[in-house]
Amino acid sequence: MAERLRGIFTPNLVPYDADGGINEPELRRYVDWLIERGVHGLYPNGSTGEFTRFTPEERQRIVAIIADQARGRVPILAGAAEANARETLRACEAYAEMGVRAVAIVAPFYYKLSPASVYAYFREIGLNTPIDVTLYNIPMFASPIDVPTVQRLSEECERIVAIKDSSGEIPHMIRMIQAVRPNRPEFSFLTGWDAALMPMLLVGCDGGTNASSGVVPELTRKLYDLTLAGQLDEARHIQYDLVTLFDTMIFQAEFPEGFRAAVNLRGFQMGRGRQPLSEGQLADLSELSRTLQCLLSTHGFTDQPVGGCPVDTPAPTSSGGAGSADDVSRITQAVLAELKRRGLA
Repeated sequence: MAERLRGIFTPNLVPYDADGGINEPELRRYVDWLIERGVHGLYPNGSTGEFTRFTPEERQRIVAIIADQARGRVPILAGAAEANARETLRACEAYAEMGVRAVAIVAPFYYKLSPASVYAYFREIGLNTPIDVTLYNIPMFASPIDVPTVQRLSEECERIVAIKDSSGEIPHMIRMIQAVRPNRPEFSFLTGWDAALMPMLLVGCDGGTNASSGVVPELTRKLYDLTLAGQLDEARHIQYDLVTLFDTMIFQAEFPEGFRAAVNLRGFQMGRGRQPLSEGQLADLSELSRTLQCLLSTHGFTDQPVGGCPVDTPAPTSSGGAGSADDVSRITQAVLAELKRRGLA
């Protein structure tokens, strides 16, 4: 039996070159950086990775590059959602040949389907896939996967081994765990909502696919470790920090441009995204970069921003990062000051 999916699987952003293509050398450098900073696995072709903005061939190339660069150091959970079950199964076959640990498949999108149709779709895939499957529930973008559907699929399809839930609803996660674990104790539950990582772990989740881990992998890994170790006061402080950073990245720019801007600040050349932006949006993104630099510099993750925030270099610790109440206060004050300057608070 394959090892259960556990830990932090980073949804990979994709750097672009000057022509809008995949910047392979920068993507490889990014993969190494994430692994060196402690993420448990990699998750290409997710929502943060803008999978809908690539062709099927590009999606497979992204996974091939990441699998080659990772060289088995960490497992890969590859997004395999295509337009229909037949094409999705072809992607599953391709990723199985690349040695990927499992695939993540979003419920059918665009058309809002009934639970019966969602069940039939995943059952078709689950009975014919050559690779383990993680269900991906993201009801804001796709047909929701309800608890009875997860329970039926877990009992009928051995290859369906996990669910990634991005609803952020703790009661929904609890109900799924209660329904599935008695008959499938090895089934994995992952949360895709950064703002609830700590409480999700406490109610029984095995880990997360968290966009913030692509920006501050050190803090996300530390939060995971502290929570599992029962060091809840320190874990709580880091969770507060991550919420502040997450909210800034997700609400102050078109998703995932805020996350791309933050990764730029960590030393990578992410290039200009494929989604065209208006002049006003580009100006907002420039200001967002300054706010993010204030946040990241508080933890010692970037140099001092131009025209901005004082840098408080945290004292080194054995586990790295920061997470004190003072850190939370400084970050919050920096964000509020920036929002007030922009007339948003």
